Amino acid sequence: MKIYIVGIVASGKTTLARRWSEELDIPFYELDCIIYGKKDGVRYKRTPEEQLMIIEKIDQKGDWIIEGTYRKSCHQLLDIADKIVFLDPPLWKRKVRILSRYLKQICGLEKCHYTPTLSMLRSMYNWSDDFEKSRDKFEKMLFKYGDKLILLRRSKDVYIKEDKILEFVDG
Repeated sequence: MKIYIVGIVASGKTTLARRWSEELDIPFYELDCIIYGKKDGVRYKRTPEEQLMIIEKIDQKGDWIIEGTYRKSCHQLLDIADKIVFLDPPLWKRKVRILSRYLKQICGLEKCHYTPTLSMLRSMYNWSDDFEKSRDKFEKMLFKYGDKLILLRRSKDVYIKEDKILEFVDG
């Protein structure tokens, strides 16, 4: 099974990917680690060609879960995935998670692949706001994937899919 979990910043992608990876015994990959590399301790953005090569290597290994925000340079994930899971919690919940995550990171309680700065915090809020402004365009593109798309919208402490409640406990 090849699963692409997509959603905006702080939607619960990594939490869900870790859980499913463990339960299904499928390796999971963070899209940020495909997009960005490190050389001599410095983080850099890989070219679209380098990103594609990494995705192809992962895909050749068999089953996988890849989670991350949608990136045009990695659009092929939508095509090669067996299932696309779009996590869509409310904006207020994502904003609370962004702040909580930032505080945990600067206190050393949570690791991240970037430096948690005030600039990065502002960027995450801006990305969330920008996503909301272009949501219709994104959803229109995503909904073309029909039967392989699973849309999970947050309602209280559970995700709802087609009137079915899915257990999902996160921070």
